[in-house]
Amino acid sequence: MPIPYRKRFGLFRNPAVRHELQLLDPIRDHQRMVHLLTAYEFPFDITRALELALFHTYASPRVSGLLARTGEFERHGQKRYDDTSRLISEFMESGYDSANGQRAIEHMNHIHGHYRIDNADFLFVLSTFVFYPIDWIRQYGWRQLSVSEEMALFYFFREVGRRMNLQDLPDSLADMRSFMAAYEDKHFRYTESNRKIADATVRIVQGWFPRFLHPLVQPTFAALINDKLRLAFGYQQPPAWFTAMTRGALWLRKWPLRWITFENYPSTVEKATYRSYPEGPPDIETVGPPELLKH
Repeated sequence: MPIPYRKRFGLFRNPAVRHELQLLDPIRDHQRMVHLLTAYEFPFDITRALELALFHTYASPRVSGLLARTGEFERHGQKRYDDTSRLISEFMESGYDSANGQRAIEHMNHIHGHYRIDNADFLFVLSTFVFYPIDWIRQYGWRQLSVSEEMALFYFFREVGRRMNLQDLPDSLADMRSFMAAYEDKHFRYTESNRKIADATVRIVQGWFPRFLHPLVQPTFAALINDKLRLAFGYQQPPAWFTAMTRGALWLRKWPLRWITFENYPSTVEKATYRSYPEGPPDIETVGPPELLKH
């Protein structure tokens, strides 16, 4: 493993990270590129983007309906969030070919194997994991992703999809974007299960903040998603001033981050905190619904 990069003077970004990214090839080196993006360049942004990506998928009744039927999200929402984060963070940090990355994907497949999930639904979720980081960083990131970095995200998750045994994986970013748009046009509509799982997600995030901030969480979600999603969840559009303030705060945040970072460097699973696991990151094979782990 390469020696980890260090901040300069304990505060300033190390330009060697970006220099290495510029030298890498997205087809050959996308595992290393995704590691550098998530561990050094955009740990906060990619985490927030993937949270919104999951939220986006709940606008599909095929996704939200399954989650509502299992009841896991409503009964154990924070644990489900932590378990999902633990597995995804592992193979994004370590790479899907590493021993831990393979274990994380195999365990994820084991959990998914207990449910009947259509290939198109898997592809849709996978697509959001590509485009949400790209679109979020384009709008709120301290710098823009290069074309190579965007392609690295695509190639990385396409390979993850192959290890999930998915069929008909798109051959390009454009094809994946077209598939995602067609899926949404076909399946997105308001249902009670959409609203139920969206509200459960809001309650998870409310638990991260003091009680007096709880009323702001749902409008913040509504301010950060588009009209198609708001309609699918039955959410009202927040006042224009609230949306402008929310997006403006994220936009302003990026300017000092051009030079400094307050994140762990690198930001890794080992340093992460999981509310459901106060003693530290759980072992890969221990996460998931307890009744499924018995099998």
